[in-house]
Amino acid sequence: MNKISSTSLIGGAVVVAMAVGLYLGVAKRGLPPEGLGMGLWRKIKRKKKPLRVYMDGCFDMMHYGHCNALRQARAVGDQLVVGVVSDAEIIANKGPPVTPMHERMIMVKAVKWVDEVISDAPYAITEDFMKKLFDEYKMDYIIHGDDPCVLPDGTDAYAVAKKAGRFKQIKRTEGISSTDIVGRMLLCVRERSVSDSHNHSSLQRQFSHGHSQKFEDGGSGSRSGTRVSHFLPTSRRIVQFSNGKGPGPNAHIVYIDGAFDLFHAGHVEILRVARELGDFLLVGTHNDQTISAKRGTHRPIMNLHERSLSVLACRYVDEVIIGAPWEVSKDMVSTILWFNLLRFFFF
Repeated sequence: MNKISSTSLIGGAVVVAMAVGLYLGVAKRGLPPEGLGMGLWRKIKRKKKPLRVYMDGCFDMMHYGHCNALRQARAVGDQLVVGVVSDAEIIANKGPPVTPMHERMIMVKAVKWVDEVISDAPYAITEDFMKKLFDEYKMDYIIHGDDPCVLPDGTDAYAVAKKAGRFKQIKRTEGISSTDIVGRMLLCVRERSVSDSHNHSSLQRQFSHGHSQKFEDGGSGSRSGTRVSHFLPTSRRIVQFSNGKGPGPNAHIVYIDGAFDLFHAGHVEILRVARELGDFLLVGTHNDQTISAKRGTHRPIMNLHERSLSVLACRYVDEVIIGAPWEVSKDMVSTILWFNLLRFFFF
């Protein structure tokens, strides 16, 4: 009986050794072992070397459109490396940025789909920088949106990457831009009456055209016809930005609320600190009417849904209550208890 067991064990070891040898031999030639499909073989190989993708940008006045671009870029590969263009490069190609370099770095690092960040990236992909990306940072592809990125001389900023066959394109998020946000800021003073409209400057008319509406019962609107965004998210977009996970059974849940208008580096820092106080960070974003009543009729610049998506994209945030009340009521506490025991409140 022992002899049979020993023979079986030795025979099995020989078979396994032969199989491993065959596997390694085929692997060296880049072909899948017999019986293993090419699709599965590629997944196995992918685990050995993650697909690394690079995306750069100015990320000035960072908004949910930037975050959505980074989300799409991250979906192309396994690791997303983001280059933040330097102040000097932005000035040379577009004019001075509103947000300085160190704040733009904080904002990009806080986006939950970003794995690494490169500071002082060039505005255009040059031969030398592309070689550095491939050799030093082990990039596989360079990514940009489908909107044109043209240099002052009229050439394509990504022409080198496209020529090398290492360029991939994602869809630009419509309805939002840094220029649009600056326009809203310039128009934050409410229009006093319809009769004053003829006194508006051409710049005011440019940014306010087609973007005024009466204040409704919903979360997005204006009380006196001020320029507001008509952006309305779909359930799919909210799901794309959400973590999709609740707190653990014994999690310490931290709650913090606010307007989070024009989401900036200061917001990121307070959310980071709040997250460190517990295991699950729940953030409440106030609706537009509440903010207007509490902070003045010229606020908010961004509507409820835009502000909520910016908060959801932050890596320190686990869940968002969209349209949270200014004061925490008993009903709200009961709602939060549906998640788990509420341990901390911040106002």
